[in-house]
Amino acid sequence: MQSSKITVQVLGSSIHDESVIWVSDTLLKKFKMSANQPVTLQFGAFRMQVKMVSMVKGDGIRLQESTARKMGLQTTVQLRMQYKASSHSLILGPLIGVLVSRSYSQFPDKPFGTITSFAKELVDACQSQGALVYFFTPNEVGFNTNYVQGWSYSDSWYKTAFPSPDVLHNRLTTRKLENKPSVQHFMREVKQRHNTSVFNEKFLNKTEVFQALQHDHTLLKYLPESYLFKNFTMLKSMCSKHSVVFLKPIRGSLGKGIIRITKMSDNSYQCHFTNVNGARKQNFPKLLNLFTAISGKMKTTRYQIQQGLHLMEVGKRPVDFRALVQKNLEGKWEITSVVARIAGSHHFVSNIARGGTLSTVKEAVAKSNLTPSNRSDLYNKMHKAALDIAAGVDAQIPAHFGELGIDLAVDVTGKVWLLEVNSKPSKNDNTQLNDTKIRPSVRRMVQYARYLTGFTR
Repeated sequence: MQSSKITVQVLGSSIHDESVIWVSDTLLKKFKMSANQPVTLQFGAFRMQVKMVSMVKGDGIRLQESTARKMGLQTTVQLRMQYKASSHSLILGPLIGVLVSRSYSQFPDKPFGTITSFAKELVDACQSQGALVYFFTPNEVGFNTNYVQGWSYSDSWYKTAFPSPDVLHNRLTTRKLENKPSVQHFMREVKQRHNTSVFNEKFLNKTEVFQALQHDHTLLKYLPESYLFKNFTMLKSMCSKHSVVFLKPIRGSLGKGIIRITKMSDNSYQCHFTNVNGARKQNFPKLLNLFTAISGKMKTTRYQIQQGLHLMEVGKRPVDFRALVQKNLEGKWEITSVVARIAGSHHFVSNIARGGTLSTVKEAVAKSNLTPSNRSDLYNKMHKAALDIAAGVDAQIPAHFGELGIDLAVDVTGKVWLLEVNSKPSKNDNTQLNDTKIRPSVRRMVQYARYLTGFTR
């Protein structure tokens, strides 16, 4: 469907009937619309019958202030426009809603804390592409799904009522918030009542991902042996096959709670437990002693047991890679960035929160312990793996995702492995490596919203 990026101007006072909108002659001709014709004005969940009046001078569309307020608009904005002749509908958009964990109204300059800069970046990206974005928290979600109290930016942050969005991006950072009945009700209702596209609608856990991807035989080459941890028999079996085994909380993040089990040359076992200051080490003469010591953790936390890998290292520190994979303006998966993460000293996990450092892939590979032959074509191998895995998640897991953080490992032979898939990738992971005002990851999110709403041209 034909669309245009246009200027939508809010008139200063309501001196005319609010059901009148002014449309430039240029747009009337381009979309083959007739002046004085009644149309349905649409913006997200907002619907209003209006009459179009021709505007000889000027361009775009002009709205009465009272009409604009019902749309959440306070000032002139750049939006995209479509016209459906079959239903006489004039559609503005896309209207994007971002569900975030919390807001801080006492700090008007930083209403979303550490992610305020990302929020402003997204506002700027929307304006450059012709879209509007607002942000809201679970506290703003009620049983009226026509409108949401949210924040947007125009010279400063402001809060007002917005129509439910065309596209909803779930950026909630905890499962507790995501699973609140009010949040689940809202996401379900806006999909059903307003045809809202909700993406990254759920967290993923490690067991779910690995079990799902095992159904695609083309992905098996990326998957270390991995199971939901159940009992001592499973631990014994895995330790008999692999010299190193990891236990990972299936809902863990930031490297919290990971246990590394290493079989020693004298058939004893050594455990490394992650903690704030590094890794705590403990030795056990027999595997049963080890299992007894950790079995208390199993009562409160479910773990994934996974084959240990001999990872490439930089300065004797293990390295893994975070690939940010996003859907683009054509709705297809595309690599936005890949960064190397080098574990901090006294840590065996690479998370930045655990003292890890970021590097470009090229620099990390150049400084690594890989042989020249094992470095060959590594960047392309990781790109292919990330795209294959993203497609596998789409095909095998019944949920809508628009971006994924895919954690990859490379072993000492140069083979690429999957470590984890994150459906809520941090927006700060590659900030240090990118100095542009609007990051490609933010631009691509808006492009995907345009794809979902048909505003692609």
